[in-house]
Amino acid sequence: MEIKYRLTKNAWDEYPTLIKEWIARTNPVKVCDIGGGANPILAIDFIYLRNLEYTVLDISQSELDKIPDIYKKKIIDIEAKDFLLEDRFDLVFSKMLAEHIKNGETFHQNIYQVLKPGGIAIHYFPTLYTLPFLVNKLIPEKTSSALLSLFAPRDKFQQAKFPAHYDWCFGPTPRMLNMLRAIGFEILEFIALIGHTYYNRIPIIREFHQKYSDFLVQHPNPYLTSFAQVILKKGGTL
Repeated sequence: MEIKYRLTKNAWDEYPTLIKEWIARTNPVKVCDIGGGANPILAIDFIYLRNLEYTVLDISQSELDKIPDIYKKKIIDIEAKDFLLEDRFDLVFSKMLAEHIKNGETFHQNIYQVLKPGGIAIHYFPTLYTLPFLVNKLIPEKTSSALLSLFAPRDKFQQAKFPAHYDWCFGPTPRMLNMLRAIGFEILEFIALIGHTYYNRIPIIREFHQKYSDFLVQHPNPYLTSFAQVILKKGGTL
């Protein structure tokens, strides 16, 4: 396992590139975008180029209705206790989904279930105990939605906000690593990302936060990350 500490910077925009790199390394045939909803991670042209069988799995019909029917769509709750999906995938990935899951253990168990032996799971999620996410977890949803609109406005139709619980959303703490291993995963990489943009509209705090983030990269602490990108492997051979 390799743990890397980096500034968050362009991680959001570059995440599809990370997925494409692992596709190049593992040559999957069947892939699943968990919680992709209205915003699948990979574009249609790349899917055609790699001849991928690409499934977008989401709990929300209304979110899936926002994407072209050319995507294969599945309506299912990834954290359901009675989760049942006949398909098995070589590669599964998610982006900003894990924080919305109430039971992280069930979430990862179900993903382990749908992976083929040797399959790869990649997740990108915010981590506690970064202040904006801790506040989002503790305050009422209506208030957190108003704060998000103030500090990070976005297209509410294409990027809807959903309640966040942050279960199993931590940096590379011993407890987090042990929980993932207990599911049965081998942790290939844990990319711990530091810093965020929620203070960008407050120059004084923004500058302080940038210096603080630079310090943390040089003196990393697994409890003080802002986001994580985790690459997991199910035992066996594809």
